[in-house]
Amino acid sequence: MRMIDVFNGDADGICALHQLRLAAPCEDAELVTGVKRDIALLQRVHAAAGDEITVLDISFDKNREDVLRLLDQGAHIHYFDHHFAGEIPSHNRLQTHIDTSADVCTSLLVNAYLGHSYLPWAVAAAFGDNLFATAKAAAGPLALTDAQLTQLEQLGTLINYNGYGVTPDDLFFHPAELYRALRPYEDPFAFIAESDAYRTLAEGYAADMAKARQLPFLHETTTTAVLMLPDAAWTRRVSGVFGNALARENPARAHALITSLADGQYRVSVRAPLTNKTGADELCMQFPTGGGRKAAAGINALPGDMLDDFVAAFREKYT
Repeated sequence: MRMIDVFNGDADGICALHQLRLAAPCEDAELVTGVKRDIALLQRVHAAAGDEITVLDISFDKNREDVLRLLDQGAHIHYFDHHFAGEIPSHNRLQTHIDTSADVCTSLLVNAYLGHSYLPWAVAAAFGDNLFATAKAAAGPLALTDAQLTQLEQLGTLINYNGYGVTPDDLFFHPAELYRALRPYEDPFAFIAESDAYRTLAEGYAADMAKARQLPFLHETTTTAVLMLPDAAWTRRVSGVFGNALARENPARAHALITSLADGQYRVSVRAPLTNKTGADELCMQFPTGGGRKAAAGINALPGDMLDDFVAAFREKYT
């Protein structure tokens, strides 16, 4: 029997897995992950009867065929997620914890499953997913100081920041490598104080965000804003976290960050207004390779000739 951990390479996926493996260590588990937008991860997995597969923070709908294939191969699957799922089949070897509510993330689902045993990591993940109000509410039982809450906010933001990119070459750390760096730490504050990986991400984040602040908007009103980013590793890294920052700074406005890709296509990150956290997934799913959740969604490879159509649909959706 093999243990296989399949997880999104962002803060939510990494912190969800970290909580589970703090509760039930398994250092020899096979790790399957990638950049944040790499969500069809189960297609990489081949199982034998009795294998135990844990899946975290990737859309059930995008992995449906491979879930069924792996079940047919005799695997047991434990699935946690908060993205659009579609119909979930009933199977005696499939256990699901899926909640697509706008104020839920996968790490909070894992936190509830574990009886709140490692709550600080779930709080960090919620901050990383730009669920600031949710994170602060969840942190209540911890009785943290303002400084400690800010540290968890920064930690979640940095882990999330590391997940953005077209390929792992855009990142400071492959998500599996970053997870392994977290693995020895039950206390997130010890990781912040001691880890070289944390310092690398903090420095990279500060530099990338400073450059992003210099970019002009392609379109900007009180209700919608569109920002074009050039084709560069730093823009691919920063697009998601910069979109989150813009959403917090302008909570009544929707944001679309569009990154030029070398092949003439575009990578799109959409943030619904924080005052109306809905519709981002529906918007992006109208276009090829689009998906996500109600408050934050994206398009992995928008064809170049569909850019104007997307901008028009975005403005219509949120105006």
